[in-house]
Amino acid sequence: MEVSVSILSKKDNLEEAFDLLNNTSCDYIHIDIMDNTFTDTYSFELSELLTINTRKKLDIHIMSTNLDYQIKEAIKLDPEFITFHVESTNDIEKYIKIIKNKNIKVGLAISPETSLDLIKEYENNIDLLLVMSVTPGRGGQDFILETVDKLKKISKDRNYLVSVDGGINDKTIKHVKKYVDIVVSGNYIISSSDIETAIEKLR
Repeated sequence: MEVSVSILSKKDNLEEAFDLLNNTSCDYIHIDIMDNTFTDTYSFELSELLTINTRKKLDIHIMSTNLDYQIKEAIKLDPEFITFHVESTNDIEKYIKIIKNKNIKVGLAISPETSLDLIKEYENNIDLLLVMSVTPGRGGQDFILETVDKLKKISKDRNYLVSVDGGINDKTIKHVKKYVDIVVSGNYIISSSDIETAIEKLR
């Protein structure tokens, strides 16, 4: 199990968040980007990360309908993944191609109320499926238990990784562990007095 740590709760001190995680065993740093278009909340500009030192791979999750701009900014950071929401555009193929042409892995995210049917025609062109287990937009929400039913429906015979994001902690991990490759966790890890132990409890 790989662990991607969301730094949304540290958005006012990004450098501190990276310093905390650079010396841990986390696999990715999860970057939530919101600009009041897809959600009613704002996080920060991706350009703020250009001068921050990271020894971890970046897992960028774009919650925006302004994909031309946000994906262009994300590409500058040379992340491992750039993920955008299927609900955010009518031209999913366009953005998959833009990301793939930069040799960056592409992910599609689906919100709790969204059917898996929406990603079926893109399954052969993505590297990651990000299943949201909370409503996109704010950190600290409780895990939506119905997410497990959705995870169970995802094909075992697939060529992409599955990640789950929202309300993941040492209690809720038991619900998703056997269905996913990556877990995204924010508050549970970042606010822990022992970050490394918190990470290991999710593996």
